[in-house]
Amino acid sequence: MNLNATLFAQFVVFFILAWFTMKFVWPPLMKALDERAEKIANGLAAAERGKAEMAAAEKRVQSELATARDEGQKRISDAEKRAAAIIEEAKKTASDEAARILAAARADAEQQVTRAREELRAQVATLAVAGAEQILKREVNAAAHADLLNQLKTEL
Repeated sequence: MNLNATLFAQFVVFFILAWFTMKFVWPPLMKALDERAEKIANGLAAAERGKAEMAAAEKRVQSELATARDEGQKRISDAEKRAAAIIEEAKKTASDEAARILAAARADAEQQVTRAREELRAQVATLAVAGAEQILKREVNAAAHADLLNQLKTEL
């Protein structure tokens, strides 16, 4: 019985050790393992959330860049249109100014031609009177013959 008693004692000690381990060692060990597993799971979830947030932020950045690019192109297009309009307006203004200057120059030239004709008529009338004096060998009275001289001017 000695062997049975030793075996029984070992069996009792083993069950006491197993009970002690299950009651006092195992719960804190399992709690630590569970906490560690939870931390790892939370870390992985946070990493996934961060990854998703990064992808969303990247999409927002791309969207903002596209919007900014489109807005920049629109501003450039508007500026080019405005520049073209300003150029056209300047061309029209210059054309109008050139037409006005040309009309003024034509009117001035017409006035100079009219004055030159009047001066020529006066000179021709004077020459005609001088020629008539030479022919008649007498002086023609300009005051007395004013109607005749005016008629002569209009004919010339």
